[in-house]
Amino acid sequence: MLNDWLFVGVFFLLAWIFPGVPILIARFLSPNKPNAIKNDTYECGVETVGDTWVQFKVQYYNFALTFLIFDVEIVFLFPWAIAFDQLPIFGVFAGAIFVLILMGELLGAWRKGALEWA
Repeated sequence: MLNDWLFVGVFFLLAWIFPGVPILIARFLSPNKPNAIKNDTYECGVETVGDTWVQFKVQYYNFALTFLIFDVEIVFLFPWAIAFDQLPIFGVFAGAIFVLILMGELLGAWRKGALEWA
Protein backbone atom coordinates (compact mmCIF):
# COMPACT_ATOMS: atom_id res chain seq x y z
CA MET A 1 0.00 0.00 0.00
CA LEU A 2 2.84 2.39 0.81
CA ASN A 3 4.45 1.80 -2.58
CA ASP A 4 1.28 2.93 -4.35
CA TRP A 5 1.24 6.21 -2.46
CA LEU A 6 4.97 6.63 -2.98
CA PHE A 7 4.36 6.38 -6.72
CA VAL A 8 1.65 9.06 -6.50
CA GLY A 9 3.93 11.31 -4.43
CA VAL A 10 6.79 10.96 -6.92
CA PHE A 11 4.36 11.66 -9.76
CA PHE A 12 3.18 14.91 -8.13
CA LEU A 13 6.76 15.92 -7.37
CA LEU A 14 7.78 15.39 -10.99
CA ALA A 15 4.64 17.21 -12.14
CA TRP A 16 5.93 20.31 -10.36
CA ILE A 17 9.61 19.86 -11.25
CA PHE A 18 9.31 19.33 -15.02
CA PRO A 19 7.54 22.63 -15.79
CA GLY A 20 9.16 24.56 -12.93
CA VAL A 21 12.82 23.97 -13.74
CA PRO A 22 12.67 25.25 -17.35
CA ILE A 23 10.74 28.33 -16.23
CA LEU A 24 13.36 29.14 -13.59
CA ILE A 25 16.23 28.51 -16.01
CA ALA A 26 14.60 30.73 -18.64
CA ARG A 27 14.06 33.49 -16.09
CA PHE A 28 17.76 33.64 -15.27
CA LEU A 29 19.23 32.98 -18.72
CA SER A 30 16.91 34.90 -21.04
CA PRO A 31 17.92 38.41 -22.09
CA ASN A 32 15.85 41.25 -20.71
CA LYS A 33 15.97 44.17 -23.13
CA PRO A 34 12.62 45.96 -23.00
CA ASN A 35 11.94 48.86 -25.37
CA ALA A 36 8.92 50.81 -26.57
CA ILE A 37 8.18 48.53 -29.53
CA LYS A 38 8.29 45.33 -27.45
CA ASN A 39 6.06 46.83 -24.77
CA ASP A 40 3.51 48.14 -27.28
CA THR A 41 0.13 46.40 -27.24
CA TYR A 42 -0.48 44.21 -30.29
CA GLU A 43 -3.74 42.41 -30.92
CA CYS A 44 -4.34 40.23 -33.98
CA GLY A 45 -2.67 42.56 -36.44
CA VAL A 46 -4.95 45.48 -35.63
CA GLU A 47 -3.37 48.70 -34.44
CA THR A 48 -4.93 49.76 -31.17
CA VAL A 49 -6.60 53.16 -30.99
CA GLY A 50 -7.39 54.70 -27.65
CA ASP A 51 -7.74 52.46 -24.61
CA THR A 52 -6.26 49.06 -25.45
CA TRP A 53 -8.60 47.14 -23.16
CA VAL A 54 -11.67 48.13 -25.14
CA GLN A 55 -10.78 46.96 -28.65
CA PHE A 56 -11.45 43.28 -29.28
CA LYS A 57 -13.58 41.25 -31.62
CA VAL A 58 -16.15 39.01 -30.02
CA GLN A 59 -16.03 36.84 -33.16
CA TYR A 60 -12.69 35.42 -32.03
CA TYR A 61 -14.23 34.18 -28.80
CA ASN A 62 -17.30 32.79 -30.58
CA PHE A 63 -15.07 30.97 -33.04
CA ALA A 64 -12.95 29.55 -30.21
CA LEU A 65 -15.99 28.41 -28.23
CA THR A 66 -17.50 26.77 -31.30
CA PHE A 67 -14.23 24.95 -31.90
CA LEU A 68 -14.11 23.87 -28.26
CA ILE A 69 -17.64 22.47 -28.38
CA PHE A 70 -16.88 20.34 -31.41
CA ASP A 71 -13.50 19.32 -30.03
CA VAL A 72 -15.20 18.00 -26.89
CA GLU A 73 -17.70 16.25 -29.14
CA ILE A 74 -14.86 14.15 -30.53
CA VAL A 75 -13.88 13.11 -26.99
CA PHE A 76 -17.37 11.70 -26.48
CA LEU A 77 -17.81 10.22 -29.93
CA PHE A 78 -14.50 8.34 -30.18
CA PRO A 79 -15.29 5.72 -27.49
CA TRP A 80 -18.83 5.47 -28.85
CA ALA A 81 -17.48 4.74 -32.34
CA ILE A 82 -14.96 2.19 -31.05
CA ALA A 83 -17.64 0.21 -29.15
CA PHE A 84 -20.38 0.79 -31.74
CA ASP A 85 -20.85 -2.91 -32.60
CA GLN A 86 -21.15 -3.84 -28.90
CA LEU A 87 -23.69 -1.16 -27.92
CA PRO A 88 -27.34 -1.91 -27.25
CA ILE A 89 -29.88 -0.13 -29.41
CA PHE A 90 -30.35 2.52 -26.70
CA GLY A 91 -26.65 3.46 -26.96
CA VAL A 92 -26.89 3.78 -30.73
CA PHE A 93 -29.95 6.05 -30.50
CA ALA A 94 -28.40 8.13 -27.72
CA GLY A 95 -25.28 8.71 -29.82
CA ALA A 96 -27.38 9.53 -32.88
CA ILE A 97 -29.41 12.09 -30.91
CA PHE A 98 -26.18 13.61 -29.58
CA VAL A 99 -24.83 13.97 -33.13
CA LEU A 100 -28.12 15.46 -34.37
CA ILE A 101 -28.15 18.06 -31.57
CA LEU A 102 -24.60 19.07 -32.40
CA MET A 103 -25.36 19.23 -36.12
CA GLY A 104 -28.23 21.59 -35.30
CA GLU A 105 -25.88 23.77 -33.27
CA LEU A 106 -23.37 23.80 -36.12
CA LEU A 107 -26.09 24.83 -38.57
CA GLY A 108 -27.20 27.60 -36.22
CA ALA A 109 -23.65 28.89 -35.79
CA TRP A 110 -23.14 28.76 -39.54
CA ARG A 111 -26.34 30.73 -40.20
CA LYS A 112 -25.39 33.38 -37.63
CA GLY A 113 -22.00 33.79 -39.30
CA ALA A 114 -20.04 32.72 -36.23
CA LEU A 115 -17.75 30.64 -38.40
CA GLU A 116 -16.72 33.58 -40.59
CA TRP A 117 -13.21 34.70 -39.73
CA ALA A 118 -13.03 38.11 -41.40
